[in-house]
Amino acid sequence: MNKRVVITGMGIWSCLGNTLEEVRDSLYNGKSGVIFSQERKELGFRSALCTQIETPNLKPFVSRNLRQFMPEEAQYAYMATRSALENARMDQEYIDQHEIGIIYGNDSVAEATMNALDRFREFKDTAACGSGAIFQSMNSTVTMNLACLFKLRGINLTASAACASSSHSVGLSYLLIRDGLQDCIICGGAQENNLYSVAAFDGIQSFSTRESEPTKASRPFDRDRDGLVPGGGAATLILESYEHAVKRNAPILAEIVSWGFSGNGDHISTPNVQGPARSLELCLKNGNITPAQIGYVNAHATSTRIGDSREAQAIAQIFGDYKVPVTSTKSQTGHEMWMAGASELIYSILMMKNGFIAGNINFENPDDDSARLNIYPETKEAHFDMFLSNSFGFGGTNSTLIVKNL
Repeated sequence: MNKRVVITGMGIWSCLGNTLEEVRDSLYNGKSGVIFSQERKELGFRSALCTQIETPNLKPFVSRNLRQFMPEEAQYAYMATRSALENARMDQEYIDQHEIGIIYGNDSVAEATMNALDRFREFKDTAACGSGAIFQSMNSTVTMNLACLFKLRGINLTASAACASSSHSVGLSYLLIRDGLQDCIICGGAQENNLYSVAAFDGIQSFSTRESEPTKASRPFDRDRDGLVPGGGAATLILESYEHAVKRNAPILAEIVSWGFSGNGDHISTPNVQGPARSLELCLKNGNITPAQIGYVNAHATSTRIGDSREAQAIAQIFGDYKVPVTSTKSQTGHEMWMAGASELIYSILMMKNGFIAGNINFENPDDDSARLNIYPETKEAHFDMFLSNSFGFGGTNSTLIVKNL
C-alpha cells in the first residue's frame, strides 16, 4: 500500500526574505525583489536587472575548513536547510539516529568553476585551483556538502533538470517515501545569484530590459512582457511518511498528493503546449484529482513571450471551463531557476495556510492566451485547500506537483 507523504518543515533564503514570516508578508504586500545592478551594466550586460539576496554568514555554524567546499548556492541551501529542520523540529541528535536522505535541485556552478580555472590559467599550475575547487564546481556540490554537514545517511542525489530541477527533487523524494524506500528526505533547490551564472542567458536576450522600472520588469502573462529577470537563493522542504511524522510528533504542514512529469521532445529552448499539458494531465490523473478540486495554480510563467503563452494554453486546455485562480510568484521574485520549483511550493503553502493568493503583480493587460485564464493581478483573501504548481525547463523537462492542506 502506498504511504502518504507529508511536508513537516520549510526553510528559505530568498529575495523576499530569509524567514517564512518575512516571505509571507512580502507575498501578501506584493513586494518585488528585483533591482538594477550597476555592476552588471558596467561589465556589458544587455540587461542589468537581477534580484537582491542577502549574503549568509556561516561562520557561527560551519568551520572555515568546511566552508572552503561550499560555493554560493550551497551556502544559501545550508541556511534554508537549517531553518527547515528547525521548522520540522528535527535536531542533529535525531538525524544521527535515523536514516535521513537528501535530493536537491541544482544545475550549474558557474562562478566557482570560473574562479578555479582563472587561477589555473593565471599561474599555469593546477594546484592554484585550490583544494576546495573540485567540491565547489560539481553540480552535486549542494547535496555533497549538506549530506556531510548534517551527517545524512539516506539517499544522496542531485536532481539536475534545468528550471524544473527542484520540482523534480520533490517529486523523486515523494516517490521514494510513498513506496517505502525512505522515511524522510530533505529536498529543495538552490540557484547562485552572481552575474557570471547568467551571462550566457543575457547573451541570448532572455532578460527584460525594462531597466528604468526594475520592480515592474517581471510581468508574467502580461501583454507587454519582454523577458525574465534572473534570481536565486535556496528553498528546502522536509518530506516524511505520514506514519514517520506522527511517530515523532512532527508538525504536519501539508500533504503531497501527486506528481506528474513529461518531456516535450521538441526544441531545446522553445516550449510547446503538448508537453506541459501532459505534465498537468498526468499529475491530476496520478492523484485521482479533478480540475475542480484545485483551488489555485502557481504557474511556471517566467515573463517570456512564448513560454507564458504556451503555458496559458496548456492550463486552459486542461482546466477547460473551470476558471481556477492563477498567478506566477515570479512577478515578485524573478525567475529563481533551479530553486524555483521548491520555493514556489513554499510560497503557495504560505498562501494556503494564511488565507490569501498573492497577486500576479505587473499584470496589466492580457494577451490572447492569458485572457483565457483567471489571473489575479492583486492579492486576494482566499481560502483553498489544494493547489497545483508547475515547473518547466530547457530541453523540454516538465514537472507538476499537487499539494493539499492538512
